[in-house]
Amino acid sequence: MRKLGLIGGMSWVSTGLYYKWINKGIQRRSEAMASAPLLIESLDFSQLFGLKDEADWDRAGEILIESAKRLEDAGAGALIICANSMHRLYDSVDDAVDIDIIHIADCVGAKMADQGATQGASLIGTRNVMTESFYRQRLVAKGIDLMPPDMAQVDEVDRIIYEELMAGQAKRSSERFFRTMITRMQQGGTKAVVSACTELDMVIDVDANVLPIYDSARIHCEAAVDWIMDGEDT
Repeated sequence: MRKLGLIGGMSWVSTGLYYKWINKGIQRRSEAMASAPLLIESLDFSQLFGLKDEADWDRAGEILIESAKRLEDAGAGALIICANSMHRLYDSVDDAVDIDIIHIADCVGAKMADQGATQGASLIGTRNVMTESFYRQRLVAKGIDLMPPDMAQVDEVDRIIYEELMAGQAKRSSERFFRTMITRMQQGGTKAVVSACTELDMVIDVDANVLPIYDSARIHCEAAVDWIMDGEDT
């Protein structure tokens, strides 16, 4: 198995899910006692929280670049960034290292295309994921036709993610909010939903909704397992 590096801590809840899902995937593909060869750097999210302007994002980019370099130097053969929102910095981090970084939106888009879920897809995630182009354009490049974001819901989705889920809190009120939101999306013509926040698994049941839910973190972990199992270290 090849050794994968995880840039985590954004949030710690997300990183815990990645660790669990990657190892479960390795067990399914290998044997019951197998575990994934991982290098994990859990960053201090207090230094990466509430990014408002380009100067803030530039500072965050420097933190992620240094993390990627440390993981590369430690022997990682590829990397993943364990957060959807921080893929806004993907290009600068990718340019700074000589190993591949598996892009979460590319994995999601490829899976949706493979399953024919290309029409009328809607994103649920943080404000920047829902409204900016860095994530959406990766899905479009895979042939996914995206619905426009529901701007009336963006602020509340963003609040729940940052104030509750990233602190490890899963409230019944938030579960109800997302069930209602997804039902309204269906009524508005949405055919599939991309759960584009790693922590949304805490409040959105991918198996009990009116629409097919593409959980970005689970799909990212599947791609991580594929990479780990694909040959020997070089």
